[in-house]
Amino acid sequence: MKIGEAKQIYGSQIKAYQEQKLLLSNQKKELDKKIATTENGQTVFAAEAARLELTFDAANRKQIEYQDYMSKLTEQWAAHANAIAAKQGEAMEEYVEDMGKIMEVARRIMKGGVVPASDEKKLMEYSMELYQAAKNMGVLARQEKKEKYASLWEDEEEKEYEDPTEEADNAEIYAEGPEIVDVSETVAEIAEANC
Repeated sequence: MKIGEAKQIYGSQIKAYQEQKLLLSNQKKELDKKIATTENGQTVFAAEAARLELTFDAANRKQIEYQDYMSKLTEQWAAHANAIAAKQGEAMEEYVEDMGKIMEVARRIMKGGVVPASDEKKLMEYSMELYQAAKNMGVLARQEKKEKYASLWEDEEEKEYEDPTEEADNAEIYAEGPEIVDVSETVAEIAEANC
């Protein structure tokens, strides 16, 4: 299962259990009012109060279990996203280095030097205006002996940058989470146990 999918599943479970706990809390407030207004209310409503308390505790335990696992998922997600971002930091350093090379190619052309066609192509891809200006200045730089330069780039592949959040969402989870139990099943178990 992917981290993004697991976060959605467990997030919806946490929300469902929160809503159930709110409902149970409201039912307990209503029951407390009945107990206060009824003669021997503690005795009359003891079973219902116990059932509500047990149901609330079961829902709370399950919600905490899911929240603990969600915290672990979030840590996994952040670690994965940070690893991708760190790689991109390295890629940014390479980009800055490439920009320096492009400027050096332009300078060499402006001085009237001869650079490899692949370097000229990179300069054109970066900026046609800069390339044309460099070529024009190179023609004007009347050198008797034109200097020949080797390529500044080794055979490199074009680099694609990954989206850290997308990559983290699509990473596989490290460990399976707790079993998904619908909130209605948890409530029903307590009701059956008290019958």
